[in-house]
Amino acid sequence: MDELEQFYGGTPDDLLEARLAQIEEALFGERPAAEALLAWDGDKLVGFASYSFHWPAEGFTTSLYLKELYVAQSSRRTGVGKRLMTALGEIARARRCSRFEWGTDTGNETAQRFYASLGATPNDGKVAYRVTL
Repeated sequence: MDELEQFYGGTPDDLLEARLAQIEEALFGERPAAEALLAWDGDKLVGFASYSFHWPAEGFTTSLYLKELYVAQSSRRTGVGKRLMTALGEIARARRCSRFEWGTDTGNETAQRFYASLGATPNDGKVAYRVTL
């Protein structure tokens, strides 16, 4: 998670205990905000994908929304990201989702090339908004 925070320009100043408590609440709290897939190489965590389900999607179905796909720098270009994306697609099909959606920062050309290599195309029909609370 420190590497992810640094990737987005942050500095992981929070105490480890505080970050672990935030993860615990988000994934295992009374109302989990997301689910996550973890990619391991032996006993080393090398990647993860956090996702949730949006409703309504097409025809009042659900959509699997990938919030974050991250592969450790040392494990990139080894197939970890592709395996995580494949597993997410399988989860979406098993849950009868009509869509599998995600976004990336406009300047993250590496991620955009990766997603294009999987056959994905950008959705120009949406504008994203954010309010920081």
